Amino acid sequence: MRTPLYRASNAPRYGRQSLIKEIQGKENRKLICYVAGAAASMTRDDVLPLVDLFHTVPEGSNIDLMLQTPGGDVDAAEKMASMLRKRVGPESEFRVIVPDYAKSAGTLIALASDTILMSDSSELGPVDPQLPLPDGSGRANLRPVQSYVDGHDALVELVNQEPNAAGYRLMLDKYDPTTIDLCRKVLERSTRLAEELLKGGMFRPPRGGNFTGVARDLSDNKKWLWHGAPIDHKEAERLGLAVTYLAPRDPNWEQYWNLYCEQRLALNDSNTAKLFESDYVSLVIG
Repeated sequence: MRTPLYRASNAPRYGRQSLIKEIQGKENRKLICYVAGAAASMTRDDVLPLVDLFHTVPEGSNIDLMLQTPGGDVDAAEKMASMLRKRVGPESEFRVIVPDYAKSAGTLIALASDTILMSDSSELGPVDPQLPLPDGSGRANLRPVQSYVDGHDALVELVNQEPNAAGYRLMLDKYDPTTIDLCRKVLERSTRLAEELLKGGMFRPPRGGNFTGVARDLSDNKKWLWHGAPIDHKEAERLGLAVTYLAPRDPNWEQYWNLYCEQRLALNDSNTAKLFESDYVSLVIG
């Protein structure tokens, strides 16, 4: 039996699109939603439904994006962030609402916003790209690129310290040099992309900000230690990100949370499905 998601509001049950229209009327901005299950990685295929969500969003609109994602393809994140910023234009405002989590590639999209709306349930994540990489048996599994490189570098150091240790050399031989080179380039690209998104997003003039320092902090695997490390609103503010905090019982946040819970229920407990929704269209993929 499905356990119902908690409803933060005691308001009557509206249809989701009616609730989106109600929120839009209060906020005077367009609200579009991208809500993904826990195992539904962001891919380039997500661009098509995002274009459908733009159908009733005029250029130069203020846009809110409700974003729930475990992360995924860095290229997809870059394209979607670019599309959103272009639709908003230089004079209007783009906000990202994170009801639950927007990790890795989702965090990259959030960096392109003017501010991130967060509450106690919200979290971002390190900019920690993953690739299908071989394990000890040669099978490819989705792994953090930084951890793969760190494992290689640790073995190189051990071999240098003990050149006659055949076991270390045998393990090191399983690493493909071209894969290591690719991983280093992916890491550099993701950090540079974080800088560019910050420069064109929340650190754009006149606000400004240390985009290089923040991008490096978000990409620092030794700081966060693992891919899923949560970055709550307080930590995000300490990093220098533009965060708008709403308390859990703030009436505006209750409406966002109510909508998010309805959307998660619409996914029918699927960890691999994604919901793209606006006041005009509702698409479930997967």
